[in-house]
Amino acid sequence: MKRPLFLAALVMFLGFGCDGRLAETVIDTVHLADSTQVDTTDTGVTATRDPSGRAAVLLSAFYGLDDALPPISDRAICAGAGGQDGMPVVFSHEVDASTMQAGDFKVLTRSGAVGEITCVTLAPAEDVGEARTALLAGRYGSAEDPPVSVEVVGHLLSIDGQLNFRGAKAEAVALEDGPTLVWSEVVPETEWELGKAASRVPFGGGSGCPEETQLVVRATWNGGITKPGGGEVGEDEALAYHVTFRNPDGTESIIVPFALADLGDGDNNHELCLDRRGEPLSVKFHAGLVTDPREDLNPETQVRVTR
Repeated sequence: MKRPLFLAALVMFLGFGCDGRLAETVIDTVHLADSTQVDTTDTGVTATRDPSGRAAVLLSAFYGLDDALPPISDRAICAGAGGQDGMPVVFSHEVDASTMQAGDFKVLTRSGAVGEITCVTLAPAEDVGEARTALLAGRYGSAEDPPVSVEVVGHLLSIDGQLNFRGAKAEAVALEDGPTLVWSEVVPETEWELGKAASRVPFGGGSGCPEETQLVVRATWNGGITKPGGGEVGEDEALAYHVTFRNPDGTESIIVPFALADLGDGDNNHELCLDRRGEPLSVKFHAGLVTDPREDLNPETQVRVTR
């Protein structure tokens, strides 16, 4: 997500012009959005922990845009989204989009006011394994009265239908803070898509790792990132990722990805392409190399790898 979900994609959309393929892709993303203001999910699922004991929670809520979603958002996200606030939230597990409505979320500001959420969408994080980031578009804060928390108040289920996120809550990241890593996992080999090219449009599917890849680790940011000045993150940033491995003898070593994938699709995920197999423990990214839409630089950030 090189800027919170749609922003970079929408800006690039304006530059490309609306050819048939791009218009079709925008229509597809709109279908991934929901503006229903009440919870419509009828379910008996109450579990909030998976079989491994991991809780269904919100990992982050990144207040990245204050009244700044571009006008094209009205067409590419939902009617009325243009000029509103943008806040991506990241879940601990992938979610079932059919159970997600705008009314599932409650945003509180510092003054105690309840914000208005116009719509919510999972796009463009739509590659296999990425359905854990949702963008909230609406009027739910300002620099003077910023959002302080996001809570799931409706029945929102995990993608396997086994967990209910109702009651999950996260503090909102301040507008002036830079982006950080919030999730990392080993990608199953069945999902690698080695050699895959990115979509021809700025959203709609990212690139795959090279054919010689031995292990893929996904790194997920809490908010959108670009290079300083707005350039898209690319292969140069692979060197800024350091993956700590546990060796067979119990010692640890640090590996730098030989390539970076899941590029070119405007979402908040990167795939770290590694040339060795083993047990990755954590992922670190150096400070001061990428920014959010306000040009706030990232701090040094590190996250544990989940297998």
